[in-house]
Amino acid sequence: MSSEQINWSRMSLEELQTTWNTEVEPNLQREGIDLDDRPTYQEVADAGYGGIAYALREHHDLTLTEFLATIGYVDPDDDTYQWGIDDETTVDALEAFLRRVKRKRAETTADSKRYRLATYVRLYETVHGTAAIADRVMDEENEYDELRRVETVLYELDDELESPESKLRYLSDIRQWYEHLETRHGAPFNPAKNVDHDDIWRGELDDEKDNPALSSDQVGKLYNAVESPDEELLVLALCAWGLRRSEVASLHVSQLVLESDDPHIAFDERKNGPGTVALIYGVPELADRVDALGSDDRDWNGYLFPSRKSSSGHITGETVQARFKRLAERAEVRVRGDWPTSKMGRRFWYTTYNQAMNDLLNNLDAIAGDQGSSDASVVLKNYLSEAERRKYRREFMRDRLEEAFAD
Repeated sequence: MSSEQINWSRMSLEELQTTWNTEVEPNLQREGIDLDDRPTYQEVADAGYGGIAYALREHHDLTLTEFLATIGYVDPDDDTYQWGIDDETTVDALEAFLRRVKRKRAETTADSKRYRLATYVRLYETVHGTAAIADRVMDEENEYDELRRVETVLYELDDELESPESKLRYLSDIRQWYEHLETRHGAPFNPAKNVDHDDIWRGELDDEKDNPALSSDQVGKLYNAVESPDEELLVLALCAWGLRRSEVASLHVSQLVLESDDPHIAFDERKNGPGTVALIYGVPELADRVDALGSDDRDWNGYLFPSRKSSSGHITGETVQARFKRLAERAEVRVRGDWPTSKMGRRFWYTTYNQAMNDLLNNLDAIAGDQGSSDASVVLKNYLSEAERRKYRREFMRDRLEEAFAD
């Protein structure tokens, strides 16, 4: 049976496995492909069998890599890792790059690079609606557009990463992977080679200058200048909850736990893994916004910042940044002479939290003295339960936030 006659979509998984063994493998061998290693998507497609990948994805919820693992093509180092993107060619190129890294360097080095590259390609897919990165760099006419796409993803990464050193490591790994696409896959250009990271990250890769935050007064001015429920929620999410702009953009109602003694936002994946963000301030406003979105639009997709134009169903981090800047201009709020970025709202949260902790420790000084200790943190750690510590931390943080948002 020729590849044109195979109706992949009508086959069960067992039939696909049989067809692979009886039809596809012999033809791949005749094409000179060494089947001691798992064949790549490109090799399968070049042989005329690319339709199997679509059928697996649409009808069996499997990637080609996962399917091949069911018939014996298992590499325990690579195939157990889920890249989290829907593009076989890019996944193959990533894994080929990491195999080369493993031959030259320690396993831990490859694991670190894999984590950073996975973060990059997933974010690329979120921002641009596709992870066809490897295909895009194969056409030199895409060079200018791809440079801008890479820069856009780096802008989003800026919101995820805290230290200049971390940013530099990400940029280095991204550039190395694109170099691999040039040297090993024939890509005519490297879109990460010439991105102006100084412009994107404002020189933070080159020096350790302090990172400015919004002041309490400035947050109050921003909050008083809001003109819509969306803008109100934007300021709360950045400044009262300390979210990254990408987290604000993709915030979904399914993440919210509001009707409990511990209202919070749950994240399945975050920079440091799964976690929650306590909602210390702004819960009534958040609940009102959810109710309004649900009642105004029967087709509401659950995102708190929905977008009908975006394939993701929600706005991007860039849109969060643009809206925050417009609000700052209206409120006439500047930081060191420049309009503030959304990240300065997150920094306000951290600064305020540290101030709240100092307030708490200052109030424990008297107890510490009675216990014969000069360090109030000893009381906090040894004489209060975890529930009590959490209760007092939130009370002092709430007082600080109320002071800011009431300005």
